[in-house]
Amino acid sequence: MNKTHVSSFTKNSKWYLIDAQGKTLGRLSTQIAYILRGKNRVDYSPGCNLCEYIILINTKKIQVTGSKKDHKLYYRHSGRPGGLKTETFAELQHRLPNRVIEQSVKKMLPKGPLGRQLFKNLKAYPDAHHPHAAQRPTTIELN
Repeated sequence: MNKTHVSSFTKNSKWYLIDAQGKTLGRLSTQIAYILRGKNRVDYSPGCNLCEYIILINTKKIQVTGSKKDHKLYYRHSGRPGGLKTETFAELQHRLPNRVIEQSVKKMLPKGPLGRQLFKNLKAYPDAHHPHAAQRPTTIELN
């Protein structure tokens, strides 16, 4: 009988710092989801959290192409009758700049317990200041 050995991944956790200034929302989201899943590592396993952490700064400077700034809509519902609220990209980015990228990345992660655990590894901040200097993150430049 063949046995599969899965090593402990918590020892090999890595922290990455990504500057979102001037980046396109969709392309940035796909690259972040790719890293959070651990697909950039050689020991990738689809059912494991490989402890890849991402610190995302300058989320209020994320851009979208075309006329999506005024036409892309975000919905939320209070659960009450008639409780559907609608916002454009520009309004949501002004009110809660992190929510735009968080929603985009969360929808690209797997649904279920693993996806919820991976989503907690994303730390987003609207400006250049973050409290994770002690983790000594590696700065990576995404296209």
